[in-house]
Amino acid sequence: MTFQLFTNLGRLGQAGDEIDFSASADERAALARLAGVLEVAKFAAHIVLKKLSPTRFEVAYDLTADLVQACVVSLEPVPAHIEKQFRRELHHVHNLRRPAEGEVTLTPEDDESPEEIGSLHYDLAGPLLEEFLLAIDPYPRAPGVSFAPPQDADPKPESPFAALKGLKSGKK
Repeated sequence: MTFQLFTNLGRLGQAGDEIDFSASADERAALARLAGVLEVAKFAAHIVLKKLSPTRFEVAYDLTADLVQACVVSLEPVPAHIEKQFRRELHHVHNLRRPAEGEVTLTPEDDESPEEIGSLHYDLAGPLLEEFLLAIDPYPRAPGVSFAPPQDADPKPESPFAALKGLKSGKK
């Protein structure tokens, strides 16, 4: 992980808490490598923590990022801006059993169910990284650039199964 931002939810009062985070130059460089982009010029978040009950918490994120990607057609630098708001509800479960390595557990995934956590020491950076990576355009294009296949393309190449068809019919 590029950075960690732990908080102790057990110390959260009824008034909640607010955290402002801005990634350092080294953290932004690590984010750029993780995301496969040319540069992350800005990565900042405002996080609001609320205590819903002794074992339930709400975390609201406002993420802002500026990055530069390579155009998928021309490889020119393409600037991008991300602004994303999202929430996570957390439910602390004592003695939460973690799946063993290689073990697969199927749980219903819906936006209404809270995320179960086994510790009140929660890394706020995990959801930030997830949402940042999901918000990046996988196929950025520079303005006015479009893909056109080469005009002198050869006709459709022969299928690798054509040789098998020839063997079946007794040719070759």
